[in-house]
Amino acid sequence: MPRIGNIALPDFPLLLAPMEDVSDPPFRALCKENGADVVYTEFISSEGLIRDAAKSVQKLDIYEKERPVGIQIFGANLDSMLQAVDIVEKSTPDIIDINFGCPVKKVVCKGAGAGILKDIPLMVKLSAEMVKRTSLPVTVKTRLGWDHDSIKIVEVAERLQDVGVAAISIHGRTRAQMYKGDADWKPIAAVKNNPRMHIPVFGNGDVNTPERAQEMRDDYGLDGAMIGRASIGNPWFFNQVKTYLQTGVHAAPPTMEERVTAARRHLQMSIDWKGEVLGVLETRRHYTNYFKGIPNFKSYRTRMVTADASEDVFAALDAVLDKWSDFQFV
Repeated sequence: MPRIGNIALPDFPLLLAPMEDVSDPPFRALCKENGADVVYTEFISSEGLIRDAAKSVQKLDIYEKERPVGIQIFGANLDSMLQAVDIVEKSTPDIIDINFGCPVKKVVCKGAGAGILKDIPLMVKLSAEMVKRTSLPVTVKTRLGWDHDSIKIVEVAERLQDVGVAAISIHGRTRAQMYKGDADWKPIAAVKNNPRMHIPVFGNGDVNTPERAQEMRDDYGLDGAMIGRASIGNPWFFNQVKTYLQTGVHAAPPTMEERVTAARRHLQMSIDWKGEVLGVLETRRHYTNYFKGIPNFKSYRTRMVTADASEDVFAALDAVLDKWSDFQFV
């Protein structure tokens, strides 16, 4: 069974990936209830933390019911990252995760996220110093490399392990690919199969069906799966994967009542956490998947994603349940 530091995990754990404006406390709570074994915060700017920026500080909010939980930070300046570690520790997460994988231009152009893949010695040095700074386990999320010609992930992972990184999650694309093309899990398997590696190696990218999770476990031999986009508007995905891995049978899809209940809870928790305006705004991206597969649904979805007042969204959700209470999802 894999371990992150002293944290014991089940066989082939499922991890909720850190996603900007997605993996906030309300969504993490839903995913945790539905089978996620480890959850991560949205990525947090080290520069924002040390400047006490309100948005960065708010992302430090974690709750007992979501443990084990990792707080993920990004940056390229050593002093800023070390100060950020000190700030993050006060929120008492179980894990501190370093983002060496975000491909977004505004992050990369500062040498952070996947930008650091151009400077592997700095990547290793930052990790080493952060491990020394804290007693919490430090983990890394990264990509295969900057581009196809610079994939050295087997060597990089080994060097990160050697400076004390407790686990590594690898997205099966390069920065140059962004999110295009298919994720390539073969280099991740090469990391796992390196006889010198002893820390958990988690795969990420295109784990979008239970069958794909099984493939990652059985064909590629990875220690667990980090799940991102497949969980948006679909927190049940974690239990669906677990049911399939244990039984070989697909779990029944959630009913319309379960979907509406989850969507209502999600919206209400978001409003409670970040206020009416942001709560309504940042829940919008989930509605398409909450109600995927319903014919002639566009007008209802439009109501949900254009409403500025939560009462209008709640009314639209009630209307959905009234109209499609007996709808059978497949």
